[in-house]
Amino acid sequence: MDLKVHINNIHGSQMAAKIIGKFTLDDNEFRFTAIAFGRIGGQNVGAKISKKTEKELEKLGYDVEEVIILLQMNLLQGDLTLPEGLKKDSFVDD
Repeated sequence: MDLKVHINNIHGSQMAAKIIGKFTLDDNEFRFTAIAFGRIGGQNVGAKISKKTEKELEKLGYDVEEVIILLQMNLLQGDLTLPEGLKKDSFVDD
C-alpha cells in the first residue's frame, strides 16, 4: 500500500496540535484530520477520516483500519510533506 501524507495546516504546539491534511493512496487523494499529543507517555496521534472517505476506501478494496494505522504511523514517524514555511521542529520532538 503506497500511502503519502501531506500536511495542509497545524494549529497548536508540541504538547497538542490539530493537524489538517490529505493523503494519497495509490493515486487516490483523501482528506483527514488528526490530533497529535506529545510529552506524557510519548508521542500519540489520533487520525480521523469522514464516513464518505471510509466508504470510498472500502469501495476501492482497502481495509479502513489498516489505512488509518498506516496514516497514523506516517504522522508519528514524520514521513510527510509540509507546506512551505512550516518546519517539522515546530511540532515534532527529535
